Amino acid sequence: MKFNDLLTGFIRLHILHHAAEQEIYGQWMIDELARHGYRLSPGTLYPMLHAMERKGYLTSRVQREGRVGRKLYKATRLGKQGLTLAKVRVREFTGEAMRR
Repeated sequence: MKFNDLLTGFIRLHILHHAAEQEIYGQWMIDELARHGYRLSPGTLYPMLHAMERKGYLTSRVQREGRVGRKLYKATRLGKQGLTLAKVRVREFTGEAMRR
């Protein structure tokens, strides 16, 4: 992905947005991001999810279906607070950037 260092913040916000609404899992998030033009591999997304969990923005649980487990993520209170603040900052910035 070109400019991935610039876009990872938007990807994290997109993850938090969905994880605040419902439980998400990695492949679903990869597919969701692809609908918006982001092409992420599992090797890119999963470390991002794990880092967000370590920082307290996400929590996870394993859902078992037979012998297969799927890790489900949801936003924590801290993650939801961060998302709210980020939305304000993004609105401020995009308002300024789009006027130019």
